[in-house]
Amino acid sequence: MSTRPPQRKAVPADVPKIAALMRRSVEELFPLFHDERDTAAAARFLTVPDTMLIDDGTYYVHEAEGEIVACGGWSKRDKLYTGSGDQSGDARLLDPATEPARVRAMFVRGDFARRGLGRAILTSCAQDAAADGYRSLVLMATLPGVPLYQAFGFREVGREDLPLPDGTTLAGVAMERELAEDGR
Repeated sequence: MSTRPPQRKAVPADVPKIAALMRRSVEELFPLFHDERDTAAAARFLTVPDTMLIDDGTYYVHEAEGEIVACGGWSKRDKLYTGSGDQSGDARLLDPATEPARVRAMFVRGDFARRGLGRAILTSCAQDAAADGYRSLVLMATLPGVPLYQAFGFREVGREDLPLPDGTTLAGVAMERELAEDGR
């Protein structure tokens, strides 16, 4: 496929397709960075769509031939990543003057990786967050996403183990990126 599949904002009806893509993405891409146990845990716990992102209008998908092949977005809420468990402040709206927006739930199907879909989603995140007054973006990357985020201008600010509900821990990389007023 030579052209990039179109991007649009996700809608509630997309949730089952997003969940399927998330699982497929983890199953295809995590084994390049993680062992079988870590991949299985990630496929179980990191592949639950956060419908609040869809409801907020900050989640994007690329669709090809009726299938969602890439997804991701940003959040104006306090939750940093899926799989962190439910915390009482997760739904709290962030203050764009003093807090960064969060990039969340980026997934791509293995056969669509390295085609610019992740970059297109990150561009939309940056532009829309800047338009809402945010000055920076933060995220907690899993290892498969680090090269994309670095190429987009994110810098590493720390590493931590991400505990999953079954006791598995995944390596996480905290990253941040400043935004210009135009979202660049």
